[in-house]
Amino acid sequence: MVKKYKKTDERSYALGATVTMELLNARPDRARCVYVSPKSQVSAVVDKARALGVPVVESEKAFNILSPKENCFVIGEFDKFEERTSGARNHIVLVQPSNSGNLGTIMRDVAAFDCADLIIIRPAVDPFDPKTVRASMGAVFNIAFKCFDSFDNYIAEYGDREVKPFMLCGAPFKQFDFDANKKYALVFGNEATGLPDEFARFGAVRIEQSHKVDSLNLSVAASVALYKLYTA
Repeated sequence: MVKKYKKTDERSYALGATVTMELLNARPDRARCVYVSPKSQVSAVVDKARALGVPVVESEKAFNILSPKENCFVIGEFDKFEERTSGARNHIVLVQPSNSGNLGTIMRDVAAFDCADLIIIRPAVDPFDPKTVRASMGAVFNIAFKCFDSFDNYIAEYGDREVKPFMLCGAPFKQFDFDANKKYALVFGNEATGLPDEFARFGAVRIEQSHKVDSLNLSVAASVALYKLYTA
């Protein structure tokens, strides 16, 4: 039965045909139901779900509960899946991100450049919140990510890499060269407060910019870093 999403729920929702198709393509074992609005003219998602044996339900009520103001005609319901990361890959580390749109966009960046796994340090916005899932355009189903309760806990598990925090006090990022023989953790702080001063001890870097703006949006900064890592 469809209900408003809560962080403690075992299931979440993919809002929209494109996001639901990503769910069915990447995580078909976690898909539990596809809800279709009576107004929908989408057939590809319905055909895919039925081919996989995923129930398809026509229901206006589901949309009234989950997406009353959105231009949304397909919803995929899915079981949350186990978080995972690889010790063999580089990491993008977000310390206490607070915005679903930013987190979802960074998930999409991680999938696009495919050169790092995503680490989230709590407290943080929920990676399974339908708003995050939709902002990721379904990339959440195609990347490896893991949440930790603190940065210290993260380092205890993945301390075998060079930490590069992005801070305004850092050295110019354009002068930094990635070593193919090393693994890196590129660390970004909260949208409002950035990283605590204590992170400077790792050897901070900054993305150089004009003085016309105070700073880059979190997702934009992460995109710049991921692109440089991808092309290194």
